[in-house]
Amino acid sequence: MNQTDKYISPLSERYASDEMQYIFSQDMKFKTWRKLWIALAETEKQLGLPITQEQIDELKEHQDDINYDVAKAREKVVRHDVMAHVYAYGVQAPHAKGIIHLGATSCYVGDNTDIIIMNKALTLVKRRLLAVISELARFADRYKDMPTLAYTHFQPAQPTTVGKRASLWLQDFTMDFEDLEYVQSTLKLLGSKGTTGTQASFLELFDQDQEKVDKIDPMIAEKMGFKSCYPVSGQTYSRKVDTRVINVLAGIAATAHKYSNDIRLLAHMKEIEEPFEKGQIGSSAMAYKRNPMRSERIASLSRYVMVDALNPAVTSANQWFERTLDDSANKRLSIPEAFLAVDGILELCLNVADGLVVYPKVIEKHLMDELPFMATENILMDAVKAGGDRQELHERIRELSLIAGKHVKEEGRDNDLLDLIAQDPTFHMSKGDLERSMDPSKYTGCSARQVENFLSQVVNPLLEKNKELLGMKAEINV
Repeated sequence: MNQTDKYISPLSERYASDEMQYIFSQDMKFKTWRKLWIALAETEKQLGLPITQEQIDELKEHQDDINYDVAKAREKVVRHDVMAHVYAYGVQAPHAKGIIHLGATSCYVGDNTDIIIMNKALTLVKRRLLAVISELARFADRYKDMPTLAYTHFQPAQPTTVGKRASLWLQDFTMDFEDLEYVQSTLKLLGSKGTTGTQASFLELFDQDQEKVDKIDPMIAEKMGFKSCYPVSGQTYSRKVDTRVINVLAGIAATAHKYSNDIRLLAHMKEIEEPFEKGQIGSSAMAYKRNPMRSERIASLSRYVMVDALNPAVTSANQWFERTLDDSANKRLSIPEAFLAVDGILELCLNVADGLVVYPKVIEKHLMDELPFMATENILMDAVKAGGDRQELHERIRELSLIAGKHVKEEGRDNDLLDLIAQDPTFHMSKGDLERSMDPSKYTGCSARQVENFLSQVVNPLLEKNKELLGMKAEINV
C-alpha cells in the first residue's frame, strides 16, 4: 500500500506540526521504552542485583536503533507488544536479554512512556500558547485606544476599544497557561511497582530488603528527569491524570473557539479580518469572497478537542480495581489526537493573530451610526445644565430615540437623532453643540488603562518569566 490508498489522519497530514507528530511517533515511544529498560537495569545493578556494566553498555549501544521488523514479526506470534519489543531488544543485545524488563510489568514501559510523552507535548503546547499570548498582547497594546462598538447580546452597547476586546481573548489564554503550568508541575512517573502496584516482585528480587525496594522509584524518576513517582498505584497510574491533562487542552480549545467566533463575527461586519494571502481563494463559486476559513478551522478542531475530553474522563471512571485493558485502545487515540489537534489550533491562532487586518474607517462608521444613542445621557446632562427639566428632557429623548430608531430600521435612513434633538426647542442646543458630544473616546471609560494595567501586571511578567520559550512562528499547511 502507498500513501494514497489508505486512511491518513488529517491531524498528521493537514493540521499538526512535525514537532508534535514526532512526540507521538513510534520512534519516540520505543526509544523511550528502551531508555526506561536501561534506567531499570542501572537501578537494579546499583542496588546490588548481578547485572554487569557490559550488559548495560550493550543495551545503550542499541538504545535508538529500533529493529521494527523483528518486533512486528514477534508480535504476530505472541500478540503482546511489550514482549515483542523485549524480544527484539534482546536480539540486538544478546548478552543483556536476560535482564531486560526484570521485575517489571508492561505498564512500566507503557505508562511511564505515556507520562513522559504527555510532559513533552505539554511543553510544546506551552511554547505555542506563549507565542499566541505574545502576539495578542502586541495587538491589544497597539489598539488599546481605538474606540469600537461593544456588543451585549450581539446588540450595540456602550463603546469599548479594539485593544480592550483583544484583552478578553488574551485573559482567557493566560488562564489556560496557568492551568497548563499547574497540571504539568504535578506530573509524576508511575515508577516500577509491579503487576498490581505492590512491588511484590521486587521484594522477591531483593530478598525482602524493603529499604532497597523503597529506592527503586526515586532512582528511576531521577534517571528519567522527573522529581518523583506517584506514591501509590495499581498496575497503572491513575487514569485521573489523563483526565486532568486533556481538560487543560479542552480549556485551550474553548478559549480558541471563542476567539475564532469573535473574529468571524467581526469579519462579517468588515471591521477586522484574518489574514488573506495574495493567491488565496475564498469560494469556489463566488470569487470575490474572503471567508474566515482559518477561524472556522479553529472552531472546528476546538469542538473536536472539547468533545474528546470526555474519553479520558469516561475511561477513568471505568477502571476496574488494579487494572483493566479497556483503557488502552482508547488512550492510543484520544490522547495523541487531543494534542495534535491543539497543536494545529494554536498554530492557526498564532497565524490569525499575527496577521489580523483592522479597518478603522469601518469601525468608526459603525460606531458613529450608534453613538447618538450612546451619547444621550451626556446630552441630557448638558441640557439640564442649560436650565432644562431632567424628567421632561428624559421623556423627550426617549420619544425622539424611538423616532430615530424607526427611521433606521423601517425606512433604512441614517441615524438622525442629533438632528431631531437640535430641532426640538425643549433642549436649547444646536447641532454643533450636540456634535461636540460625539467624540467616541469620551465613552470608552477605562478601556485603555485596563489594557495597560493588564499587560504590565499580568501578561508582560508572564512573558518575561518564560522568555526562553518565546520566538515561535506559525506554519500552517493549508
